[in-house]
Amino acid sequence: MNAERVPVIVGVGDLKFTGDGTAQSAIEPLDLVLRAVNAAIEDTGAPGLSAQLDAIHAVRTTSWNYADLPALVAERLGVTLTSSSSSTIGGHHPARLLDQVGRDIAEGRTTAALVVGGEAQASVRAMTKAGVDPGESGWTTVPGGPPSFSPEDLGSAEMQRAGILAPVQIYPLFENARAHSRGLNPDQGMRESADMYSRFSAIAAEHPVAWSPVARTPEDIGTVSSSNRSVSDCYPLSMNAMPFVDQAAAAMVCSLATAREAGVAEDRIVYLWGGAGAVDNPDVLARPVFDDAPALRAAVRRALSRAEVASEDLAFVDAYSCFPIVPNLLADELGLAEGATPTVLGGHSFFGGPLSSYSLHAIAESTRLLRKNSGVALVHANGGYLTYQHVVLLSTRAHRDGYIGDPEQVTVSGTPARVVHGYSGTATIETATVTYDRSGLPEQAFVVAATDDGARVAGRAGHEFATTLHDLVSVQNESAVGRRIDLVDSEGNLAVDFCM
Repeated sequence: MNAERVPVIVGVGDLKFTGDGTAQSAIEPLDLVLRAVNAAIEDTGAPGLSAQLDAIHAVRTTSWNYADLPALVAERLGVTLTSSSSSTIGGHHPARLLDQVGRDIAEGRTTAALVVGGEAQASVRAMTKAGVDPGESGWTTVPGGPPSFSPEDLGSAEMQRAGILAPVQIYPLFENARAHSRGLNPDQGMRESADMYSRFSAIAAEHPVAWSPVARTPEDIGTVSSSNRSVSDCYPLSMNAMPFVDQAAAAMVCSLATAREAGVAEDRIVYLWGGAGAVDNPDVLARPVFDDAPALRAAVRRALSRAEVASEDLAFVDAYSCFPIVPNLLADELGLAEGATPTVLGGHSFFGGPLSSYSLHAIAESTRLLRKNSGVALVHANGGYLTYQHVVLLSTRAHRDGYIGDPEQVTVSGTPARVVHGYSGTATIETATVTYDRSGLPEQAFVVAATDDGARVAGRAGHEFATTLHDLVSVQNESAVGRRIDLVDSEGNLAVDFCM
């Protein structure tokens, strides 16, 4: 094994910034990222190593736009880059970029690299409420400025027609389909998620960077109240990601030879074995089923197979956890025991949800945990709607084959469903959910149904059917999946009644 081609993590840093909630105490994402970078460099114990940086890769910052964040960081550090990139939006990118850096080092293209990411959505929110323009307050505008989005960020044409676009509408569709397939009624599904998130909150309560470091009981999390309003039928507010945070993270990676030459202590070195990725059809409504995540399964299996390890060999697991369905699906795939806690951070609801960069914090924490313990850690990262999946494996020991990852994602989309428009007739619900207004009243229902000839109809129904569906699920404690309905589709607006 050539030490010059073995990638290792030598420094990590992550932080939160808690001002007083006013526009005057707001902080720019770039400043947060630079603080994390400086912490990662200090964490190496070899400050001179930063002079060898020749690559910086940035996870997309959503709260403020930077045309070239790596260049801004490099300028502040006084280093010249031979390689850099900025990702698009997507929570899978921290793991993918780390995997890419590992391959670049293994192939001799990079000497030392940083992977960075950060969000200041709490600061942006405070400034917006105060009517303060961040650009006029000194935030970077060239290159940079307010965030921008493309129409593609809103979802596919079919998703836009159906009005099924937001995370709070889509992830519950997967949750309710999975619960039904496992024989769980709505109360049992809610309890499963609440129990897991209670354990997550206990982890966050001990983490110095957690945004909401308070341990909560399953009852706190699963019971609707004035402080825990209904967002969807299966997820009260405390089961939804908390994006209004000011958090940043950075990881410094180099070759084993470079680390040793720079004087990095052996107990600071964590081996980046590598990982694997997969991508499903970005059009959620074209996917064949809603109770499974083929891309997640493919990414996990490819990574474990390439490393020749089994799930029981993993000392630490961190699941991307914007909603409970994601860690539940990862736990299913890994065969984790009931009551397992697949997080090192505490999840988006309690640690905080700094959008695309969440899993970079998990990489930082996994590195710290491995330094204190022996074993292998798996960090899972999710982008889109269970669309883009990437996992990476870290260890206290070198893999006998050095870097064993593959950062290129494989496509696992099955035969797409045939979505039809203008349908009128009977159908069977494949999955459905209710969303609520801020007062807690049923507002809309989102329905995906199969026609008798195997086609699919998808759309939204108004308050009347949302109330009916709420009564079925939340009052009668019965799943809507598998129910027969009469429906009429008009441009994605559905008139729906349960068959008698």
